[in-house]
Amino acid sequence: MKKTIITVVGKDSVGIIAKVCTYLAEKGINILDISQTIVDGFFHMMMIVDFSSQEKRFVEIAEELEQLGEGIGCVVRVQREEIFDKMHRI
Repeated sequence: MKKTIITVVGKDSVGIIAKVCTYLAEKGINILDISQTIVDGFFHMMMIVDFSSQEKRFVEIAEELEQLGEGIGCVVRVQREEIFDKMHRI
């Protein structure tokens, strides 16, 4: 399994989760875990997804998600699990 971490941060608005999840579903990327919160009008979502069935290159998907984020007024970051773990190790 190729786990990948996706984070979405921005001003809260209707449809953020739907747009990101629709994109992932259309690409056949399975959501393994999802957490979202809204604090003082700011939206934050963290997802763990399985990229193993994905035929597109990782960088292409990451760029497309970043563009999707720009379109909905959010910052979307995509990181491989091993990179995320190394960055957040104490």
